[in-house]
Amino acid sequence: MLEMSSHSELTPFTIQEANYPSLQGKTVLITGGASGIGMYMVRAFCAQGAEVHFLDINAGEGKRVSEIVARHTDARPSFLQVDLTNIAELRGAIASIERNSGAVTALINNAANDDRHELADIEPDYWDQRMNVNLRHQFFAAQAVLPGMQKAGGGTIINMGSISWMVHCDNMICYTTAKSAVEGLTRTLSRECGVHNIRVNSIVPGWVMTDRQVSRQKEIDANALQEFKNRQSLKNYLLPDDIARMALWLTADDSRMVTGQTMIVDGGVV
Repeated sequence: MLEMSSHSELTPFTIQEANYPSLQGKTVLITGGASGIGMYMVRAFCAQGAEVHFLDINAGEGKRVSEIVARHTDARPSFLQVDLTNIAELRGAIASIERNSGAVTALINNAANDDRHELADIEPDYWDQRMNVNLRHQFFAAQAVLPGMQKAGGGTIINMGSISWMVHCDNMICYTTAKSAVEGLTRTLSRECGVHNIRVNSIVPGWVMTDRQVSRQKEIDANALQEFKNRQSLKNYLLPDDIARMALWLTADDSRMVTGQTMIVDGGVV
C-alpha cells in the first residue's frame, strides 16, 4: 500500500529543501525526537545547520536516531533520555542543555501518544497520565526555556496539536481533550511572551504516514485510510517531512511576525 522505510532508517527528502540562514547555529530543542514526526524534525533542523538537542524516554531509539541523522546530515544531534511526565527530570535536562550550549531559542513540543481507549474504561489515574503525556509537559518545557529566550532577545515555541478533535475522532477522548487544549495554551502563551519577542505557534497535522503508521498497515482498515485520503483536497499521502518543513518556517526569521497561530497541515481535510 505504501512505499516507505522501516523505523531503522529515514526516508529521503521528498522535495528540494528550502534553506533558512537564520537557523544556522540556532539551539533547538525537540521533545519526542526518537520516533515519528519528531525524528524527521531532528533531521530537518540538523540539515539547516542548527544545534539540535532532542529528548525521548526511549534510550535505544534515541541513540539510533542520533546516529542515523548524523549519516544523513553530517551533524550529530544531542540526545537525552527523559521521562517528560517527570517535570523535575524535564527541567533538569533543559538546564543541562543550557549550561552546555547556551539558551534554547527554539522549542518544539512534539512528544505525544495517541493510544486508543474506550470511554467506559477511563479511570482518574489514566486520565491524569494521558494529560501528562500529551499536554502538561508542553507548558512546563515552555516555562523552563522562557528565561533563556528572554535574555537572548527572543525565540520561538511550537506546540504540536492534532486535527483529531476537529474532525470528531472517537475512542481517544483523553487525547483529543489534551490536543484541543494545545490551541488555548498556544494563544495565551503567545500573548504573554510577545513582549519579549518570543513567538508561539502550533502545528496541527493530519493523518501523517509515520513509520509507526506504516508498521500498522495490517491493523489499519484500508478502506478507512482511502476514505480519509479522499477527504483531503490534496490526494497525496501526508509525510513527516511535510510537518517538519512547517516547523522550519515557523522557527526561521522568515515568519518573524507570525504568532498565536494554528497552522493546519493536513492536505485540506479541515
